[in-house]
Amino acid sequence: MDATATDTRESAQSELSGLDFAKGHGTGNDFVLIADPDGSRTISPDQVAALCDRHRGIGADGLIRAVPSRFLPEGEALLATNPGAEWFMDYRNGDGSLSEMCGNGVRVFVHFLRTEGLISLADGASITIGTRGGLKTVVRTGNGYAVDMGPWEFIYPGEAGAKAMDSTVTVDGLSVPRPALSVSMGNPHTVVALAELAELSATRLFDAPVVEPVPANGTNVEFVVPSEPLVHDGVGRITMRVHERGVGETQSCGTGACAAAVAIRHWAGSGAPDSWNVHVPGGVVGVKFFAGPEGHEHVELSGPAVIVAKGQLS
Repeated sequence: MDATATDTRESAQSELSGLDFAKGHGTGNDFVLIADPDGSRTISPDQVAALCDRHRGIGADGLIRAVPSRFLPEGEALLATNPGAEWFMDYRNGDGSLSEMCGNGVRVFVHFLRTEGLISLADGASITIGTRGGLKTVVRTGNGYAVDMGPWEFIYPGEAGAKAMDSTVTVDGLSVPRPALSVSMGNPHTVVALAELAELSATRLFDAPVVEPVPANGTNVEFVVPSEPLVHDGVGRITMRVHERGVGETQSCGTGACAAAVAIRHWAGSGAPDSWNVHVPGGVVGVKFFAGPEGHEHVELSGPAVIVAKGQLS
């Protein structure tokens, strides 16, 4: 980062002096969280980038603002169909850009609402949250939270219906471009299957992989190794690393884990299971497929959520 960009971030952060914040993570995918119950807090992209800077800020993969849905146009539109979606997850990537959804983030978001006393949620109870990726229903479980991520779909349905791959991915550490499949979980993903863990370790994700063709708004890229055997006690098992748009490599990606399970299950064929464990650098998340409304298959993501610190910007 050049000196001008550094000065801009430090200036942006200084404007937030006195701001209360929390730091949380879901399987290592970490976030700065801010409560804005009266909808008065405006945070610019530069301020988000400053707060998420791991050397000069708090450090995080992204920033989540907890704001009542009625204060945002996107939230008002969701309230028209579900008046119970009181809270909206205003999520930004670490570079300040907007993102549609974050599966790990929405679990941490609900946990943050609970710890801040903004909601009450008993074990086994559910809450509906507004996001730019639509409404998400979150259930509190004994060891974390489970999220109905909604329906999945292929980004290029014609291509995916005709063949198993629809794009190629070039990345540092792999000698040739690899075939891939593009999946939408409300945000875009491109999934590459690798043969062994040594290939996964050799893949260098500091720079963004090159995807051809790339979806209109960019894409997150998952590199996945199926376990051998793939299925154990009725549960599929895969290991994944991910490069997220606007962030870089992260310890975990909830929507990415769902997309990876979609792709591996598609490639495995009709006998593939509906339950999956996805191993990421930050831990393990669960993915389940189930019949949703109107004949659309939905995906559930489950895993832990942790608040590790609270503070105030100086």
